[in-house]
Amino acid sequence: MKNVFKHLTKWIYLSATTSLILLTVAACESNKSPDANSSNSENNSSQVKPASDTSSGNSAETALTVTDKGCEPSQLTVTSGQNTFVVTNKSSQPLEWEILSGVKVIEERENIAPGFVQKLKTNLEAGEYDMACGLRSNPKGKLTVKAGQGDSQAQTTPDQGKLVGAIAEYKVYVTKETDQLVADNKTFTDAVIAGDLAKAQKLYPSTHVHWERAEPIAELFSDLDKTMDSRADDFAKKEADSQFTGYHRIEKALFQDKTTKGMKPFAEKLQKDGLELQKRIATLTIEPKNMVGGAADLIEEVAATKISGEEDRYSHTDLWDFSANVDGSQKIVELLRPVIQKANPDLLKRVDSNFTKVDQKLAKYKTPDGGFATYDKVSEADKKDMKTAIAALSEDLSQLRGTLGVN
Repeated sequence: MKNVFKHLTKWIYLSATTSLILLTVAACESNKSPDANSSNSENNSSQVKPASDTSSGNSAETALTVTDKGCEPSQLTVTSGQNTFVVTNKSSQPLEWEILSGVKVIEERENIAPGFVQKLKTNLEAGEYDMACGLRSNPKGKLTVKAGQGDSQAQTTPDQGKLVGAIAEYKVYVTKETDQLVADNKTFTDAVIAGDLAKAQKLYPSTHVHWERAEPIAELFSDLDKTMDSRADDFAKKEADSQFTGYHRIEKALFQDKTTKGMKPFAEKLQKDGLELQKRIATLTIEPKNMVGGAADLIEEVAATKISGEEDRYSHTDLWDFSANVDGSQKIVELLRPVIQKANPDLLKRVDSNFTKVDQKLAKYKTPDGGFATYDKVSEADKKDMKTAIAALSEDLSQLRGTLGVN
């Protein structure tokens, strides 16, 4: 819904106002303005400074600006088939832009830095959609897709047969993680409701990791993503906003305020939402783009929120989530290994090497009980090394959708 760059490459832009690490595409020359027509990676998430020429060739382009108040324009009409949306962030903080069908996310572009542009290329069927514009408290926009002469589905080219087995296995993995999330949520929220602060603090990171491993699928449901895993920055009034609920709202109470007082409604809501998530995933058909793109999305989220320490800012349990995102991404790569090996063995070799580097960095901060040290214990040198390893891994994973023909 939540949250959290839906493409990260060679350099890192650090916003002075958010201290958020942003990985973005840039030219090698240090003082050149990036061109909006630079080559994009296969998941079309390149982030560039605004440029006057945004022609894309064979895909219609639609310009959109997101401010602190929402989308401008708030209503768009496009033709079905291939479309490219050029999204400019004129708000004061990184944001995400989503296309929604009901509560389900059809496409999204996350973590667009203030003053920057990202392109989202997608194949849309005729229909009425919503647009989620920046802050979760902002009003939604409307996107109307009119039927064109060509069938949008006919433009989809991936060989579904080569991925069907991997997708089926991934559905099993996501289902197991969601089942464990529900079970652990019950124990965690029971501790919160009972007022057992120490137990609730201990259970928080090990419960939240199940969401993080399954996040490419869990966040497809924008309403549950909003209520379960939003951060205070996603809302206009931040921590004081009544819509700020879920894991991070309870995290604030447990670790910053050091109390369970007043948390019963939030705990009950979190458990209820987890059960609803479990129910929806049981009947969900996972699309190739969600699985294949999920490998990169998870690592991009590490770069966006885990490395900077802002995701679990109250508990400093960021390494737990960092590791869970890596686990989820690695699982996708393992399931896709045969087709990646056939399509691009050199890419697979680089991905494996970069995963090893990241795993080695995380292993250094493992604790005897199987958890992780708090993020404030990570040295600045190790944070820098992690950023470098994550940037390289993210760049490689971003090529999977194109490599496998999943657009």
